Amino acid sequence: MHTETPVKHLVIIFNENRSFDHYFATYPTAGNPSGSIPFVAKPHTPKVNNLASANLLVNNPNSTNPANGTGATDPFRLDRTQANTRSQNHAYTPEQQAVDNGKEDLFPKFTGRGTAGGAGAFGTNGQVLGYFDGNTTTAFWNYAQHFAMNDNSFGTTFGPSAPGALNLTSGQTGGVIATGNGNPVVAGAVPDDEVTGTTVTGDPQPYGDACSTRDQARLGGTNIGDLLNAKGVSWGFFQGGFDLTKTNPNGTTGCNRSHPASGNVGTKTDYIPHHQPFQYYASTANLTHTRPTVPPSLYGTSADTGANHQYDSDDFFAALNAGNMPAVTFLKAPGYQDGHAGYSDPLLEQEFVVNTINTIMTSKFWKSTAIVIAYDDSDGWYDHQMGPIVNSSATDQDALTAAGKCGKGTPLNGIQGRCGYGPRLPLIVVSPFAKENFVDHSTTDQSSILRFIEDNWGTGQIGGGSFDALAGQITNMFDFSSKAFGSRKLLLDPGNGN
Repeated sequence: MHTETPVKHLVIIFNENRSFDHYFATYPTAGNPSGSIPFVAKPHTPKVNNLASANLLVNNPNSTNPANGTGATDPFRLDRTQANTRSQNHAYTPEQQAVDNGKEDLFPKFTGRGTAGGAGAFGTNGQVLGYFDGNTTTAFWNYAQHFAMNDNSFGTTFGPSAPGALNLTSGQTGGVIATGNGNPVVAGAVPDDEVTGTTVTGDPQPYGDACSTRDQARLGGTNIGDLLNAKGVSWGFFQGGFDLTKTNPNGTTGCNRSHPASGNVGTKTDYIPHHQPFQYYASTANLTHTRPTVPPSLYGTSADTGANHQYDSDDFFAALNAGNMPAVTFLKAPGYQDGHAGYSDPLLEQEFVVNTINTIMTSKFWKSTAIVIAYDDSDGWYDHQMGPIVNSSATDQDALTAAGKCGKGTPLNGIQGRCGYGPRLPLIVVSPFAKENFVDHSTTDQSSILRFIEDNWGTGQIGGGSFDALAGQITNMFDFSSKAFGSRKLLLDPGNGN
């Protein structure tokens, strides 16, 4: 299959709920306190736009703004022992209110949620200003050191997981054609605060998914899976827990497959329906989680008429073991390892990411592969950089520039409820073709990954108001001119990230 670049295999590891400053606030300088896993940056590491370089670690506008009330604090470092935090408020409206028309000074008031006990601002809404450094997010800092990262990448829109997942795979959160509630689904019930008009702004679950239990929605239109199918390109979405026939070590099975979660919160189900974007579209859904009709050597191809390109994360590794890796792979960890604050954490996330990348690097596919580490939303964690307003919206859920307003322009294709760009998110490319220790400042968003797929495999664009038409390129993080990159690898320890 012809590609516009030497990248013949793209793997998107799509993680959960972290802002750029939350993971890279002081990059490349770590605290390195006694007893920590030390991190020492490579010489000549490029400067990034973060809290340290912006001089916002003290006298921060969030701590000096009295509108935040009690509990505000300057940004503070979170240690490995504090990896388990509460999830912050990451809904569509509060995230806009926290940004406060570019002042970025109302995070404790609108997105902050505290947790009892601990150090720093634990127990107060000021916890939203906490950040990790290279002593905890060690693997991610190491990947940035040896490959390429972008410090100017944003969520395509504001809001939680489902919009982010949809923007990655279709650049589109509009076009809701059916809603329902419950399992079995009760058609026509409008998801409360999950859909604004006909646009997904919250986290409705996929309509009719065997594991959906509450507010549900189905979208019309086209996604990248449809375009890849039309070109005959192999692809798959591999998500932890999707295989309902397995039984976990703790005895759980079906939709209730689970693992011990971060901290003391019990267990977390492996499969989370609203993290699976292709289930929202009739053309690419596998609502009953039907198992593949072909051996792993054919996963992701048109020969598999059973799974319809929707698989378990375990199936990705089974395919690799069988000498097969689809041209385009979307990879989602089981819930406990997806990085989502509250039930997962950076250390559990690191285990999945490092094990995955190590496996790919030691496979025959590495020399033609690009791995993108990206995120679905910011979780509401503080980030100091507002993104450009590339798409306006005027609904009762908008509040970025004024009550009921996001910008002053006309919404793309007239679709409301897609205020964007949203919060700034981490974006890392790990590849033999990635520039080394490079920081890209190009403006990108979640749909920039979608745009790379479209351009590389020549699928054409989705259209119909998809953000792919506006998306910046991620290609500046690559250098395709050298033939020496194929031997470059970085095998890390999944436990300590080094």
